[in-house]
Amino acid sequence: MAKSSDPPETETYAEGGYRYIPGVFQYSAGVAALDGFEIRRIRFQKPVSVKEGFARIKDILADYKRPLTSFCACELRSPAQFSEEGFRAFNETYVATLESWGIYDGQTHPVARSTVCPEVTGPTEPQFYALSFTLEAERAQPSIVVAGSGEAPEGHNNYRDHIVRLGDTSPSAKED
Repeated sequence: MAKSSDPPETETYAEGGYRYIPGVFQYSAGVAALDGFEIRRIRFQKPVSVKEGFARIKDILADYKRPLTSFCACELRSPAQFSEEGFRAFNETYVATLESWGIYDGQTHPVARSTVCPEVTGPTEPQFYALSFTLEAERAQPSIVVAGSGEAPEGHNNYRDHIVRLGDTSPSAKED
């Protein structure tokens, strides 16, 4: 059994130019650029709906002459926490686009994702805030993106009951 200080196991997603930490069906736990690649992050000036966001991401990748498979991470904004059923329904729609792009194969999901629910001036619907993708780079520095669910182990019937050190913001909690 791995100790908490052991680095997580990763899988290579060569089509995208990165490796990832396996997570759950809707996202991976994080990504790191492969040698010869770097991760580029672009933030939208204003968050956009998920449907519009996917269309704009497709255009951005085309502008950079990158394949859709180079899409490696995103940041979403949501109006509120989903119910477990609502979260599943949202993710099935989200993942369907990634499947049509050749990224999700029905089992493997390499794209990292974070979702934030702003308390002030939050959106009325889930939106894309930013995206990350890989670019070929001769002298690339190591680059990573970590998904936003590191506070809870995956695979449980809900997240809240399994949050690691719920409510604890002490220095020792931040080290665990």
